[in-house]
Amino acid sequence: MSISFPDEPVPLEICDDRVVRVKGTRVTLDTIVVTFNQGKTALEIASQYPSLQLVDVYATIVFYLRHRPYVDAYLQERQEQAREIRELNEAKFADQGVRDRLLARRSPS
Repeated sequence: MSISFPDEPVPLEICDDRVVRVKGTRVTLDTIVVTFNQGKTALEIASQYPSLQLVDVYATIVFYLRHRPYVDAYLQERQEQAREIRELNEAKFADQGVRDRLLARRSPS
């Protein structure tokens, strides 16, 4: 009896916005890795995101565990991008004086 081991494709794709998602879903690699690192099982993750197939969750976790340094670097880069965007938005939409204006609206004139 002979057995062969076909190469199994990773169910991940890099989308136009340069975000890695599970193919055919909007669920990001970030989401699965963070949830897995919080202690959730593959079954719990698949249950939480109905668009995911359980086998794809397992394959994504295996990919993460086999390529942890690269995935961690990618996640770090995404966190840095998110921080930069947050800072830009905070600067653009500064909330200085908002509390005072809201309180002024409350008080009778």
